[in-house]
Amino acid sequence: MSTPVISSREADVLALLGEHLSNAEIAARLFISVRTVESHVSSLLRKLESPDRRALSRRAAEHAPAEPSGSAPVLPASPLPAPLTAFVGRVRERGELADAVKTHRQVTAVGPGGVGKTRLALAVAAELAGDFADGVWFVDLAPVTDPGRLGAAVAAAVGVGEQPGRDIDDAVLAVLADRQALLVWDNCEQVRDGVALFLERLLAACPRLRVLVTSRARLMVPFERVYPVPPLSRAGGGDSDAVALFLDRAAAVGPAPDPAVRDTVVALCERLDGMALAIELAAARWPTLGLDGLVAGLSDQLRILAGGPRAADRHRSVRAVLDWSHDLLEPEDRALLRRVSVFVVPFTAEAAAEVAGFAPLEPGAVADGLGRLAEQSLLAVTPSAGGTRYRALETIRQYGTERLAAADELTAVRTRHLGWCLAGAEVLADSGGADWRARFDAVAEDLRAALAWAAEQPELRADACRLALALAGPAFTRNLLGEAQQRYEQAAVLTESAAEAGEALRHAAAVAGCRRLGDDMYRLHRAAGEAARRAGDLAGAGRDLAAAATVAYRFSSEFTRIPPVEEVTVLLASARELSGVGPGLGPGVGGGVIPGGPADPSADPSAVAAVALAEAAVVADAFGAVQGATDNTVEETVALAARAVELARRAGDPVAESAALDALSGARSWAGDAFGAVAAARRRIDLLAVVPRTPAGTHELLDALAMAAGTALGVGALPEARRWGRQLSDHPLLAEVGHHASSWLLVADAFAGRVDEVLTGSGRFLDAWERTGRQQSFSLGPAAASVAMVHGLRGDDGARAEWLAIVDRAGTAEEYRHGYGAILDAVVLLHRGDADAALDRVAPEPERVWKWVTWIWLHWYVALRAEASVLAGHPDARARIAGARTVITGNPVATAQVDRAEALLDGDLPRLLAAAGAFEAAGCPYQAARTLLLAGGEHVAPGTAALAALGVRPGAWA
Repeated sequence: MSTPVISSREADVLALLGEHLSNAEIAARLFISVRTVESHVSSLLRKLESPDRRALSRRAAEHAPAEPSGSAPVLPASPLPAPLTAFVGRVRERGELADAVKTHRQVTAVGPGGVGKTRLALAVAAELAGDFADGVWFVDLAPVTDPGRLGAAVAAAVGVGEQPGRDIDDAVLAVLADRQALLVWDNCEQVRDGVALFLERLLAACPRLRVLVTSRARLMVPFERVYPVPPLSRAGGGDSDAVALFLDRAAAVGPAPDPAVRDTVVALCERLDGMALAIELAAARWPTLGLDGLVAGLSDQLRILAGGPRAADRHRSVRAVLDWSHDLLEPEDRALLRRVSVFVVPFTAEAAAEVAGFAPLEPGAVADGLGRLAEQSLLAVTPSAGGTRYRALETIRQYGTERLAAADELTAVRTRHLGWCLAGAEVLADSGGADWRARFDAVAEDLRAALAWAAEQPELRADACRLALALAGPAFTRNLLGEAQQRYEQAAVLTESAAEAGEALRHAAAVAGCRRLGDDMYRLHRAAGEAARRAGDLAGAGRDLAAAATVAYRFSSEFTRIPPVEEVTVLLASARELSGVGPGLGPGVGGGVIPGGPADPSADPSAVAAVALAEAAVVADAFGAVQGATDNTVEETVALAARAVELARRAGDPVAESAALDALSGARSWAGDAFGAVAAARRRIDLLAVVPRTPAGTHELLDALAMAAGTALGVGALPEARRWGRQLSDHPLLAEVGHHASSWLLVADAFAGRVDEVLTGSGRFLDAWERTGRQQSFSLGPAAASVAMVHGLRGDDGARAEWLAIVDRAGTAEEYRHGYGAILDAVVLLHRGDADAALDRVAPEPERVWKWVTWIWLHWYVALRAEASVLAGHPDARARIAGARTVITGNPVATAQVDRAEALLDGDLPRLLAAAGAFEAAGCPYQAARTLLLAGGEHVAPGTAALAALGVRPGAWA
C-alpha cells in the first residue's frame, strides 16, 4: 500500500498533535485559524485512516522527518523576549541557576535593581528550553500593580483566554495542569504577596510546571528556593565579567577603549560594584566623556554618597550612575525623563508630548528630547507596527517617579497621564478596525495604572469612574470578561450618582451572564435594584429585582448555590410593588401561578414587561422541576409567556423580548409544540441581529443561538441547526470554550452523518472540556453522546466506550437513560441490526419520559420507536407509525424515517427509495445511505459505497 501524500502544513499539524496540543494551541503555534487546523485534522484522519486524534498522535512519530545524527530535537516555540544586546559572562551563575531550576520547582532570583536578574533569568530559560516539552513562557509583571490581575497577566503570556463559568485564575490553572513547562516571572517585587499566593495554587495544580521568579526581595514562602544574584564578577581584573560588559557596550557606541586604559576600566567597574545597569549606563557615555570624564563624574557622586553600611553600596552604585546621568542632562531633558516615568508600557512621542509637554518643556521639543535620552541609554527604542515607541527600564521608571515627587510634579503629571488615558480609552471604545486589538493591548496597562492611582484620589473619583467605564467596554470587546465585570463594578463604587451606579451594575450583571456565573448575575441585578431605589427610580428598581428573579430560574444551571424559592418569591413581590403591578405570586409558588393584576396606567412599560418575564420564567422553570412544580396548565403557561413577549414588544426592548421568547419557546416545548418552539427561537435571532453588541445583547445572542440550534435540530431542520451551531461555535467570546461553543454543531453533524466534521470537532470539544475542569451542562452530555454514536457507526467500540464515559461526567444519568441517550443508542443498535435491543431503549411511551424527550428529542424518539417496532416485528408497529405521524408532521427527517418504517412494513420498494431521496434533501446523508442498504438487492452496493464515503462501517441488517 502506498504511503498517503501529506502536505507540509498537514505534517506540521500532525507533529503538534504528537505533542498532544489542542487545536487552539496548534493554531497559535502555526499562526493559522482554529478552523484551518480543524480542516487539516479532518484531512489527516481520512488520509491516514485513523479513527480519532489519539490515533493521529500515535502516528505522528511515523511521519516525523528524520533528524541528522546528533542533532537536537525540534523544540516548541519559546516566546521569550529577544535581547537587543549580547549576554556577557556569568558562566558560573548561569550554571548554578540552571541547576537550581532543574532541582526545584520554584526558584527566586533575588537582587537589587540593576544587578542583571532579568537578563540572567532569560539566558538560563533559553538554555533550558529543551528540557520542557511544552515550552518556556515569559511573564513581565512590572506593569501589574493589582495582585488581582496576576492571573490575567499569566493568561496573556501563555495565550489563555476567558472561559465562561470560571475566573481567569482557574482557567490558567486548568490549561497548565498537565503542561511540562517553565514560566519566568519577572519584576515580582511590587505584588510579592499576591505572587506568593498565586504560585502556591499554581504549583499545587500543575505538578509538571516550574517557575523562575525575579524579584528584589524573596517571596517568603516555604517552597521557595532563593538564588541571590551577585554583581558581575570583578575578579581577574581586566578579564572580569564587569570589564567585559563595559568593553562590549562601549564598543557598540564608539571606538573600543585602548588596551592601555584597561586598568582604568577595571577601577571604574570596581567603583560601580559590578552592577550591570550602572556599567551599561556608564559605557553609553564613553564616546562623549572618555574614561577620565567618567571617572571624574562618578567620583564626585560617590563622594557625595559616601558613608553608611556597605550592604547598601550596590543600590547606591546604580543611584550614583542615575544621579550622575541625570545631572548631565539639560533641564528640559531632566523634566522629560522624570515625566515619562508615568508610562507603564512603551509609548509614542505624541503620547509623551501630551503628558510631559508643559513648562519648562515645550511640546514640540519632546521628540528631540526622547531621542537624546535614548542615545544615552536612559530610554530604549522599540519599533512597532504603530510607529516608534520608547520604554524606560523599571529601575529608571522608579528613579523617575522619585524625581517627580522631588520636583513636586507627581500629581500634575499623573493627572495629565490620566487625561491622556481617558481620551485614549474613549477613542478605543468608539473605534474598530483590524488593528483594534493591538491598539488596546498597547495602552491597556497604562489605563489600568492610571485608574489605580486616580481611584485613590478623592478629588479625582469622577475621572476614575469615567476611566473605569471607558476601560470596561473595550475590555469586554477584547474578551477580557473578568476585567470588564470588575471595571463596571468598580465604576459603581466610584460614582456619586446612584443612577449611574445602577447602570454600571446592570452591565456587570450582563458580563457575568456571558461568563456563565449565575450567582454573580443574581447578586448584581439585586445591587442594581438597590442603586435604582436610592436614585428614586422605583420602576428601575422593580425592573432590576424582576431581572434577578428571572435569572434565578432561567439560568439556574449556572449557579453554585440556587437562591431559595422563598427568597426569589419575595424579590418578585417587591418587583411587583415597585413596578405598579397588581398582586400575583403567593408564598411558595406552589398553588399555581396567577399573572399579576392590571398595572397602574402610569407604570413604566419596561418594568411591567420585566415582571411578566419573571413570572413566565418561574413557571417555565417549574415545569422543568428545577425548583418545584406548579398547578398551572400547559395552556396557562404558554399564555403567561406570550403575555411577557407582547409586553416586552410594546416596551420596545428587543433584548427583553428575546428573553420572553425564550420562556415562550420553553413553554411551547412542554406543550409538545416543537414547531412553535422553533418559531420563537428563530424570532429571537431576527430580533437580536440589529442589537448593538453590548454585554446584555451579547449574552442574549449566545443563548439565542444555542436555543435556535437545538430547536431546529428538534424539528429536523439540520441545515439550519448547523448554521446556528456554526455561528455559536465561531463567536469570538467562546474561542476558549470549544465544548460549550461547538456542542450543538456536533449534535447536528452527528445526526446528519457528517463523520469527518464530528471527529474533527470532537477533538476541540474534548480539549476544551478537559482544560476547563470537565464541566457539566445540558448541552455537553448530548454532544459527547453524539460523538459516541458516530464511533459506534464506525465500529470503533473502544472509542465509543471512552466517549460514553465522558457522557457520565458531562451530562446527567437520567437524561442519558431516558432522553437523548436512548435515541443515540437506538441509532447505533439499528445500524448493527439489533432491532430488539434498539426497541428496548425506546420502549416507554413518550408520555412516560416526557420530561427527557420533549423540546429537542421528541420527534426523534417517536420516529425511532416506530422504525424499531417495525424491524423488531412488534405487533403495535402500525399503530406506533400512525401515532408518530400526529407528532412529527412537518419534520422532514422524522417524516422520512416514519415513511421508511411504513414502507418496510408494507414491502413498498418505490416508497423506500423515495425516503432515501427525502433524507438526502433534508441534509441527512447517513440515513439516505442506510435506506439503500435496507432496500437490498442492487441498492446495497451504492448504499455501502455512500456509507464508506462518510466514514461509516456498514452494519448488519435485520
